[in-house]
Amino acid sequence: MAKKIKEQLQGFGTAPVFFTAISTILGAILFLRFGYAVGALGFFGVFLIILVGHLVTIPTALAISEIATNQKVEGGGEYFIISRSFGLNIGATIGIALFMSQAISVAFYVIAFTEAFDSFFVWMRETNGLDLPRQVISVPAMLILSVVIIKKGADLGVKALYFVVAILGISLLLFFLGSTDYSHNEEISFFSGSFKNGNMFFVVFAICFPAFTGMTAGVGLSGDLRDPKKSIPLGTISATFVGMIMYVFIIWKLSVSASPEDLIGDQLIMREIALFGPIVIPLGLAASTISSAIGSVLVAPRTLQALCVDKSFPIPALNKLFAKGAGKNNEPYNATFLTCSIAMLFVLMGDVNAVAEIISMFFMVTYGSLSLISFLHHFGSDPSYRPSFKSRWYISLIGFLTCVWLMFQINAPYAILAIIFMSMMYIGISRYHKDRNGFEVIFQGAIFQLSRRVQVFLQKKKRTDQQHNWRPSAVCVSQDTFERDKVFNLLNWISYKFGFGTYIHLIEGYYSKSKNDESKKILKQLINWSSKIKGNVYVDTIISPSYTSAIAQIVQLPSPSGMDNNMIILEYNKHDPANLKQIVENIALTQAGDYDVLILGSSTRDIRLYNGIHVWIRNLDKENSSLMILLSYIILGHPDWEKGYIKIFSVCSENEKLTTKEQLDELVLSGRLPITQKNIEIIVKKDDISFKSLVNKYSQDAGLTIIGFKEEQLKHEGESFFEGYDDIGDLLFVDASDIKKIN
Repeated sequence: MAKKIKEQLQGFGTAPVFFTAISTILGAILFLRFGYAVGALGFFGVFLIILVGHLVTIPTALAISEIATNQKVEGGGEYFIISRSFGLNIGATIGIALFMSQAISVAFYVIAFTEAFDSFFVWMRETNGLDLPRQVISVPAMLILSVVIIKKGADLGVKALYFVVAILGISLLLFFLGSTDYSHNEEISFFSGSFKNGNMFFVVFAICFPAFTGMTAGVGLSGDLRDPKKSIPLGTISATFVGMIMYVFIIWKLSVSASPEDLIGDQLIMREIALFGPIVIPLGLAASTISSAIGSVLVAPRTLQALCVDKSFPIPALNKLFAKGAGKNNEPYNATFLTCSIAMLFVLMGDVNAVAEIISMFFMVTYGSLSLISFLHHFGSDPSYRPSFKSRWYISLIGFLTCVWLMFQINAPYAILAIIFMSMMYIGISRYHKDRNGFEVIFQGAIFQLSRRVQVFLQKKKRTDQQHNWRPSAVCVSQDTFERDKVFNLLNWISYKFGFGTYIHLIEGYYSKSKNDESKKILKQLINWSSKIKGNVYVDTIISPSYTSAIAQIVQLPSPSGMDNNMIILEYNKHDPANLKQIVENIALTQAGDYDVLILGSSTRDIRLYNGIHVWIRNLDKENSSLMILLSYIILGHPDWEKGYIKIFSVCSENEKLTTKEQLDELVLSGRLPITQKNIEIIVKKDDISFKSLVNKYSQDAGLTIIGFKEEQLKHEGESFFEGYDDIGDLLFVDASDIKKIN
C-alpha cells in the first residue's frame, strides 16, 4: 500500500494539464492573428468564430473527460483513449496522424516564437542593411528546446511551463490595462463591433482555428499523472472554458482599442494597446509560443511511445526503439529525439503555413473521433460504460457533425486528402495486424441497439397481410455444410439484395458441454468460411437429437432481421440421396408454419451461371408459379449471375397454348421482369412424353432449374418424385404456401 501511494505521489497533478492546455489556447494565433480577424470580420464576426470553434472543442473536452473517467488512462493521451475505444488498428491510424500533427506543431510554435523578435529584425535591416532569415532565431531556439527536453525530460518541462505561463498572464493583464487614443476619441458601444465581410468568414476561421486545438494538449501527459480520471476532466474542461472567456474579452478589447485598418495592417497590434506594450507583448508572445512548443514537445513523444508499445508499426525494430523509456517516469527519450528532429526539419523550411491546414484537418479528425466515441457509447448503452463524469449524447453528436462540416468548409481538397491518407494508412495497418479489431468495434454497440429497436418497431407495426410487400426471409438447415456448399450459395443469392438468409448447421445429439464446445468451434469455422467467400448470410449452429426435432425448433426461431422467417431451404445430394427420405417425411412439419419450402438437389456438376435459370411451370403450379418466377429474378440479382438470364417453360395442353402465352407475356410486362418474349417457351403436353423427359431435354445445360411441387404429390410418389432428372445439373423444387403477387 505504501509503495502504491509513493508511486502516485511521483506523478503530476491537475495543474500541468490545465497549464499545458491554456498556454496552447492562449498561444501564437491569439497574438498574431486575432487582431487581423477582428479587423476583417468585426467583433461579432470573431465572436461567431469563437462560438463555432467551441462547438468542436467543448463537446471534445466533455467527451474526453467522460471517456477518461470510464477507463484507466495510461500513456499516450488521446491515442490511448481512441485505441482502447475504437480498437488498436483505428487507434494507430489516428494516433500516427496525431503524432505528426503534434510534432509539426512544435515547429509551428517555434517559428511563431521568432515573431517576438520582429523589432530585432527591423533594427538589423534598417541599421545594418541585413535582411536576416527567421532561422537565425528559430534554429537556435529549437536546438535549445530539444537539448533541454531530451536531457531533463518532463519534470523540467513542466517547471518551465509554470514560468512561461506566469509571463503570459502578466502580459495579458497589461494588455487589458492599456489604452489608446482610438479608445478615448471614438464613441464605442457594444453594438459598434458589427459583423462584416461575411464572405471571408471561413477563410478567417481557418486562420484562427489552430488556436482552438490546444484544449486537449494536457491530455498527452496522461501517463505522467497521479490521477488521470480527476486531472484530465478538471484540467481540460477548465482550460477550455477559461480560454473561451478570455477570447471574448480579448477580441472586445481589440475592437475598442484600434481601427480596423490598424488591426489588419499590424499583426502585433496588441503591443500598441498594452501598458509597456513594446516589451510585454513580444515577451508574452515569446512565452505563449515557447510554452505551446514545450507542451507539444512533451505530448508528441508520449503519443509515439504509446503507439510503439502497442507495436503499431510494421517494423518490430522501430517499435522497440521508440517504445523504450528511461528513468522512474519512463521518459521517452528516443521518441523525443525523433520529434525534435521532425520539428527541426520544418523549422529549417521556415514556413509551415501550408502544412498548418493539414494539421488542422488531422486535429479535426481526432476531435471528431473522440466525440463520435462518446456518442456511440451513449447510443450503444454498453453496461460496461460507466463514466463518473457524464456528457450528453446530443452534445457529442453536435461535436462530431461540426468537425466533419468544418473540415470541408475550411478546405475541401485538404479534407479529402486527409480522409484518403487516413484510409490508406488504416488499410495498411489492418493488413499487417489482421488479428486486431477494426471498424466493427466502433459500431458494435450502436448496431445492436439499432437492431433491437428496429425489431421491436417492426413487430409492433407488422400487418397480418404482407403479401403486397413480400420479400424472402429464408432459413436453411444442413448437416453437410463442409461436404457441399451449393445450398449456402443458393441462400447467399437469395439474401444478397432482396431478402435475408439464415444458415444453420445441424449437430445431431443431445445438448451437453462437449456438444456446446463443438458448436462454438464449428460456428467460428462457419463465420471464417462465410467471410472468405463474401457471404451475405447470417450463420449459426443448432444441437438437436434428430433432424425432425431440429426442423421443429428452426421453424419456431425468430429471424435475426426482425422479420418473420417465411421460407425454409433443405438440401440433398442428387447422386447419393441418403437424407432425401427424412426431408420428405418432414415437409408436412415445415408447412405447418406456412413456410414456403425449397428443396435443392445438388449435383457434382459446376454451376454454369452463363446458361441461365430455367423455370418450369405446369397446370399444377397455380400457387407456385409466381414464387418460382420471383425467385429466379431475386437470384439473378446477385453478381454471380451477371451474365445469366431467365427462361420460362410452360407445359400445357394444345387448347391452352395461346392463353398461357398471353398470360405469361402480360405477367412479365406488368411485373417489369427482365425476361424477353423469346425466353418464354410454351411446350404442348403429349401423353407419350413425360414431364421429366422434357426437363432433361431442354434444361440439361441450365445453370439452375426450378420446378414446382405440392405436398399431395409427395404423398403418392414419395422420394421418387425427385428422381429421374439425371441429365441436368442442380434442381430447385419449390412449394409456395400461397400465391405471391407480381406487380
